[in-house]
Amino acid sequence: MVQIFLKEFNGFLNSLIAYMVMGVFLIIMGLLMWVFKDTSVLNYGYADMSTLFSFGPYVLIFLVPAITMRSFAEEKKLGTLELLMTKPLAERDIVLGKFFAAFVLVIISLIPTLIYYFTLSHLGNPEGNIDTSGVMGSFIGMTLLGGIFCSIGILASSITPNQIVSFIIGAFFCYLFYTGMDSAAALFNDGENSLLVRQFGIVYHYESLSKGLIDSRDLIYFFSVAFVMLLSTKTVLSSRSW
Repeated sequence: MVQIFLKEFNGFLNSLIAYMVMGVFLIIMGLLMWVFKDTSVLNYGYADMSTLFSFGPYVLIFLVPAITMRSFAEEKKLGTLELLMTKPLAERDIVLGKFFAAFVLVIISLIPTLIYYFTLSHLGNPEGNIDTSGVMGSFIGMTLLGGIFCSIGILASSITPNQIVSFIIGAFFCYLFYTGMDSAAALFNDGENSLLVRQFGIVYHYESLSKGLIDSRDLIYFFSVAFVMLLSTKTVLSSRSW
């Protein structure tokens, strides 16, 4: 797995993809946080990072598939996937290596946004007047959300040799998994059933972590969804010999 991880991660760093993704993400979030009048934190009158954590997931919906679209699609297009499979590596190791390479790149993209926290903490009146637990919980939630999007993107890349198609499929399912259950919950008039449906969606658990309460049920949910997606990717790779 380590060899695949290093190969993929170095591949990202040796191409423009990694720098473009990180640059676009930071520029968009910087504009939303500080420049655009309707979302700028400077117009709120209080230290709050809800702009980052509200709009960040929607930016990641498009940027993460851009990272993962080449993972298996490029291997299939170049005909190197079969060669890769002949090496003494388990399919599990290949999938996990590619997943963690993309996931680490997402984490690296999120790290610079910590500057926003320290800036707002300094600007607060009194200084440090910011919901630290909520911010840290939101960062954890966005990191885990990035992990789920990476697993979805890896799966999308494994089912097609076309990177553009992989990107479209990945972005579509990232959006569907993020907002789908909330949209379905809105169809229920009964509050209890609506809540039950929402609990199957990502937004419910993401918002729960954003409150600063790290609940094991939320963590298990994120890990479980990512596990199912990666297991599905392994199944797709195994099906090549069926």
